[in-house]
Amino acid sequence: MTEYFMNDRYFSASQEDRCSPRLQLTIPVTLRPAGGHGFSSEVQDLSLGGFSAVCVNRLAVGTLCWLKLPGLAALQCEVIWWQSNLVGCAFQNLLSPIVYDDIVSRYRGAANKHRVV
Repeated sequence: MTEYFMNDRYFSASQEDRCSPRLQLTIPVTLRPAGGHGFSSEVQDLSLGGFSAVCVNRLAVGTLCWLKLPGLAALQCEVIWWQSNLVGCAFQNLLSPIVYDDIVSRYRGAANKHRVV
């Protein structure tokens, strides 16, 4: 994000408009940008509409990607923001609440304390 957008109050507020609460969890994943190679990453938070994940290499806003969660088909998403080695993506299609609940039940626990952010 450019410095202009980082300081723009409207832009900042629009980034906080979420379609559903985000839940902090740690999930090992593979993230693959369109036309690129997949790389191992770790989801930091998840919602029905998207996620944030560790991403050492900068991904441009608007980049199409595929997120591979263990046990699920790859999910298409779009990069919404990248900052300080974290990427925020929106799913092309919202996760089904049933799929979301299954993911949450598998990855929350003693080792993965969760909290809504």
